Amino acid sequence: MRNRVLGGLLALSVVFAAPAFAGTVLEDWSKAEAPKVPVPKPVTLDAKTSALLVLDMVRQGCNDQRRPRCLPTVPATEKLIAKARAAGAPVIYTLVAGSTEADILPSLAPKPGEPNVRAGTDKFLNTNLDELLKARGVKTVVLLGTATHGAVEFTASEAALRGYEVVIAADGTSADSIYIEQAAIWTLLTAPVTSPHTTLSLGDLINF
Repeated sequence: MRNRVLGGLLALSVVFAAPAFAGTVLEDWSKAEAPKVPVPKPVTLDAKTSALLVLDMVRQGCNDQRRPRCLPTVPATEKLIAKARAAGAPVIYTLVAGSTEADILPSLAPKPGEPNVRAGTDKFLNTNLDELLKARGVKTVVLLGTATHGAVEFTASEAALRGYEVVIAADGTSADSIYIEQAAIWTLLTAPVTSPHTTLSLGDLINF
């Protein structure tokens, strides 16, 4: 009996002495290496079947206290909005809870008739975004805005799931850190469903 007790205690000591994260991604966390920088691709879109989605570019989230990385994306966003409008492509805005159209950064403000939807990270969820796109004959959506790991990633994923082609304007997206932006973009480019339908680009490389 004494030997059995000692054997049991020894087994327990081995279990509790083992690393808590053995065999998990947490154990190998420090071994992770960043992938090579993806090359943005030039795209030429049909303005009649494409739309620009400007995601959550409101003062509550895009400011030098909350998300300072957002501010440098504003000029590229302005240029792409102007390019879409000039070509006659629809521009659709999204808002966060508690915000209104008046909270959109002034230089990015919508023109009369340009719609908006309000939702959490997935802008299709409990909104009429899909109906707005379908009513305009949209097959390809160009996404930019903040946050890359929030509205951009989840809305892009849902768009791909719904059969849209997705273009991400990398210079118009932002998050709380470079790592988060990198992880979100890499996920979109490599995930099983999103990757075949997602193209990474830059504002200057996107034409309508």
